Amino acid sequence: MATFLYRLGRTAFRRRRLVALLWVALLVLAGVGAATAPVATSASFSIPGTEAQKAFDLLEERFPAASADGATARVVFKAPDGGKMTEPGHKAEVNKAVEELKSGSDQIASVTDPYAAKAVSQDGSTAYVSVTYKVNSMELTDDTREALKETGTEARDAGLTVEIGGDALQTVPESGVGEIIGVMVAAVVLVITFGSLVAAGLPLLTAIIGVGIGVSTITALASVLDLGSTTSTLAMMIGLAVGIDYALFIVSRYRAELAEGREREDAAGRAVGTAGSAVVFAGLTVVIALVGLAVVNIPMLTKMGVAAGGTVVIAVLIALTLIPALLGFAGKRVVGRKARKAAESAKSAEGAEGAEAAGKPSLEKASRQEAGKPNMGTRWSRFVLRRPVAVLLLAVVGLGAAAVPVSSLQMGLPDDGSQPTSTTQRRAYDLLSEGFGPGFNGPLLVVVDGDRAAADRTAEEIRKLDGVAAVTPPTPNEAGDTAMITVVPKDRPSSAETEELVHTIRDANGDDVLVTGATAMNIDFSQRMNDALVPYLALVVGLAFLLLTVVFRSVLVPLKAAFGFLLSVVAALGAVVAVFQWGWLGSLFGVEQTGPIMSMMPIFMVGVVFGLAMDYEVFLVTRMREAYVHGQRPGEAIVTGFKHGARVVTAAAVIMIAVFAGFIGSSEQMVKMIGFGLAIAVFFDAFVVRMAIVPAVLALLGHKAWWLPRWLDRALPNVDVEGEKLHRELADSGRQQDDPDEERELARV
Repeated sequence: MATFLYRLGRTAFRRRRLVALLWVALLVLAGVGAATAPVATSASFSIPGTEAQKAFDLLEERFPAASADGATARVVFKAPDGGKMTEPGHKAEVNKAVEELKSGSDQIASVTDPYAAKAVSQDGSTAYVSVTYKVNSMELTDDTREALKETGTEARDAGLTVEIGGDALQTVPESGVGEIIGVMVAAVVLVITFGSLVAAGLPLLTAIIGVGIGVSTITALASVLDLGSTTSTLAMMIGLAVGIDYALFIVSRYRAELAEGREREDAAGRAVGTAGSAVVFAGLTVVIALVGLAVVNIPMLTKMGVAAGGTVVIAVLIALTLIPALLGFAGKRVVGRKARKAAESAKSAEGAEGAEAAGKPSLEKASRQEAGKPNMGTRWSRFVLRRPVAVLLLAVVGLGAAAVPVSSLQMGLPDDGSQPTSTTQRRAYDLLSEGFGPGFNGPLLVVVDGDRAAADRTAEEIRKLDGVAAVTPPTPNEAGDTAMITVVPKDRPSSAETEELVHTIRDANGDDVLVTGATAMNIDFSQRMNDALVPYLALVVGLAFLLLTVVFRSVLVPLKAAFGFLLSVVAALGAVVAVFQWGWLGSLFGVEQTGPIMSMMPIFMVGVVFGLAMDYEVFLVTRMREAYVHGQRPGEAIVTGFKHGARVVTAAAVIMIAVFAGFIGSSEQMVKMIGFGLAIAVFFDAFVVRMAIVPAVLALLGHKAWWLPRWLDRALPNVDVEGEKLHRELADSGRQQDDPDEERELARV
């Protein structure tokens, strides 16, 4: 592989104009496709094989009107203290608002009269108007939303409290300036790392191009493939982070090759052949982790994983082709300013006569001197080698302490109750809970596959159950073979009592009685997540273990990598629980309302963080493996790996943390939680696991770290990720060019 990538890098360097033109053309093509594609809607949510989904499918078949996917809204009115919504004045204001809604947009399907529909609380203090639309929330026009927001303006002036809930006000999540700040932090880190604006700009430019192509492609295909708006957000988050990192590793290796005295084209080829091999395998682990989400068997999650995985593939291809092409355009400016100044000083000192001959060697000499100095990575690795046991214990205990909150993890899906209290959706949710009971915001829909008599019996049995606040009379379909029953729980939708009620209704009735609705779907979704976690872990960790065994030609190194990952992801999940469920430092991260952790968060973190963690493992340990293969002792190899890789891995981690942390400013609770979780997970994995646990374990193992059974060594393919075969071929080629007569004589002998 290293030989192929070496040739690819040199070709891209030579044909840089053609390569750059092709990538720009792809970006323009994807952009045109995104601009002309229909607006993305919310992805259809389904959980195949669950009872809630079976009930929904039955409703779609026998109650087509009831299963329509149009947007909905609830306009909630509350009378002033001591007042009643049945008073003539208040009633007139509500009726006026109903008429405003009916005439406010041609996208309205129906508007209910709260007094005719008995949508007034028992104490008379609260009433609500139900609004349904002909299209889903993403297809509502701005005029329609504005008309909804302005509903009840006169009622407010008359002293009534008016709040609006439902998904009709749902829009594409806004992340504010967070992502821009993340990219700016990344730019600063790159400038500090490289000491060159050109070298720092290359990873940013290529990452933006890759994300632009990936997100534009997702946008163009969103309507056809039923991709939700969250899919592009995830792809942007992952693609931007890995795109910067992969380019960072290639550029860093290119500069190291220049410091060794290589020609620019040869340096580009060697950088792609060595660091590019690590990029390929690191990207492959990320793709495996993301595409592996398909094992959960939830279409929405599968599509998100595949789309994000496609963006990672684009990032890898750009790192292997566009980066060497742009390095060809950059020239000597890719080298740090100090090295260039040192070269210029050397030229001046040697005089005009030798300037032409000495200019280039002076630049190489200055680069070598700069690269040869001991750095923080060297000093830190030697410190760990002197105290491996103490460092290992401290790191493991620290991560274990951070993981403690996981023991109280509660999972669920966010609803309007998890919105900030400053939003009208949350205030409408609270008003309905106060006026109609906590369970009113999460009613259960019971579907009876039978005649009216069976439906009546089922309704009567449900009324006798504990935890039931109200049961509506059965509503049969036209054929009379199916009926719907609405059950209002006593407790809030995300409570354990409501979950127990759902299971009780299901257990007390046969297969002809199915429970669905948003609350039941959330419960089934959480259960599916829990059931899939262990198989998913086994699949992803197992495949990655095999992949790393091939890369490192070792059994213990991949095993150590897997255990280190588990430590970091559990610690990160503990931090998420502490902030978003317990509320620790919640105000610092903009968490206005604590609650259960999103059901998909654990398995999602496992997938994404595992792929990113293996990135650092591959980039850091590959250098150690390369040094060990070339004859260094285990301790020396660790120091060499940290000398060349620690600074780059640290910069990559800081960049990823900055990019992910930028999404904490999102208005969407799910995006905020994902951004925080990934940022803290990268921090734990890069700075605790890879920088402390990895060198400590390798120091304790010594030569055994690189042990591989002979039979397995013969069975595994040799992918030459450290470029040993490439170096040998290039060395042989160099000797032949230096003295072809001597080579022929050696061959004859």
